[in-house]
Amino acid sequence: MIELPELVAGGLAAGTLSALVLGGGLLRSRRQKALLRAEVAELRTQLDGSEGAFTSEVEHLAARRMPAAAAQLTHPHLKVPGPVRPNTPGTPTGIAMEYVLTALREELTAQRVRIDAAAQAGLRGATREIQAALYRLQDALRGLQQRYDEPELAQTLFALDHENEQSLRRAQVAAVVCGAWVGLAREESHVVDAVTGGQARLAGYHRVKVHNHLEPGTALVSHAVEPVAIIVAELLDNALRHSAPDTDVVVNLEHVHHGVCVTVDDAGLGMTQDERARAQRLVAGSDPILLTDLGDPPRMGLAAIGQLTRQFDLGVDVSSPSPYGGVRAVLRVDTHLLGRIDPEERPPSVSAPRSTRERRERTARREPVREPAAPTTPPAEPAAPVAPVVPAPAPVVPTPEPVASAHEAEHERALGHQEPGDLAGLPRRRRRSRTPAAGAPEQQPAVRRPEEAAAALAALQYGTAAARTPKRASAPESQRTDDEGGATG
Repeated sequence: MIELPELVAGGLAAGTLSALVLGGGLLRSRRQKALLRAEVAELRTQLDGSEGAFTSEVEHLAARRMPAAAAQLTHPHLKVPGPVRPNTPGTPTGIAMEYVLTALREELTAQRVRIDAAAQAGLRGATREIQAALYRLQDALRGLQQRYDEPELAQTLFALDHENEQSLRRAQVAAVVCGAWVGLAREESHVVDAVTGGQARLAGYHRVKVHNHLEPGTALVSHAVEPVAIIVAELLDNALRHSAPDTDVVVNLEHVHHGVCVTVDDAGLGMTQDERARAQRLVAGSDPILLTDLGDPPRMGLAAIGQLTRQFDLGVDVSSPSPYGGVRAVLRVDTHLLGRIDPEERPPSVSAPRSTRERRERTARREPVREPAAPTTPPAEPAAPVAPVVPAPAPVVPTPEPVASAHEAEHERALGHQEPGDLAGLPRRRRRSRTPAAGAPEQQPAVRRPEEAAAALAALQYGTAAARTPKRASAPESQRTDDEGGATG
């Protein structure tokens, strides 16, 4: 039988052991709680830091990165800033923010295209109305040119007609940029006539020197005539605007392996590398053209060239400097856009420069070459052949009235058919007078009086009008019918 002291001692030992076990568990629990508190504090600190970092990234995204991404759509050279923290890219936050930028670019591009399409539609309709009004004005001016023969009035009418043609060119370029058709449907035409037709649309046409090295009869197919004329006009306009007014713009027409090249060289300041790259992108026509990309006010010349090169399979290069210090622009017309016209049956206009090959052939045959006179008016298409004016010999038995009538009819024929620029060949108006009796001393020709000089100028102006009326190369954008083309498109 166990005695009481032993039982008490065993109980005390068990209680002590239990107390020790409970005390150890309590100590472990306290340590775990302390560790948990420290871990929670650390996580809270990390969360606060992450929240602050995320907030700063969002603020940076809204304040700097998104505006830069929007501006980059119109100015590709701009750089979009990266995240604030260098370790953000590749993290979920960095990936999400890049997705925001991508979505922003896509939406802005879609909105710009929709807005620009609406603006182009409105501008296209406005230019159509403007072109129609300018066509009517041109018809009225041409009618006045044919009706009145006063030299000063004729000169004023021709100046107004040329200004009207320049306005038509600007309206046509705006319409082309907005996706409209070029405006004219033409027949097959000499390449040199299309070039001089583009030259005639400019205010500084007299500064353009054209050198024709093409085979006589080299022509453009019908649907390429007007696009080539528009492109040449815009390249020449760019060269004239960016070069000094006392310098020339040199144009060379040459055969190449795959067709014909029209090279335009100016002596201006040239372009920087960035400007040349942007101009090349515009004339290539590979990217869609938006009005908002053309500046304020919009400069549409190169954009119109880009539209035409894409639509008519032409090639334009402006990436090379000119040997004269300015810009060299090259228009390439491939073989499938070329044809041939018999130069004997349909010669080019009298104002167009003669081919150097034709000159060499005539020189080889020892035939005289008639150099065309320098035009004092915009280059025009050929007029009707001029009837030679042969002075009548002094009659032995004069008949006063028929002689005077012959001189008057001779003068009227010259007024209607005189070639432009041929001042030396203009006939003189003679007053009706009695023929001196036989044996009377022959009178010396009188010095040309102001009235006669005015009549000569009127003959020149009417000759130029006759040259330009049947054919529209001097102002092709403002005519509806001509020898090179039928109806307006």
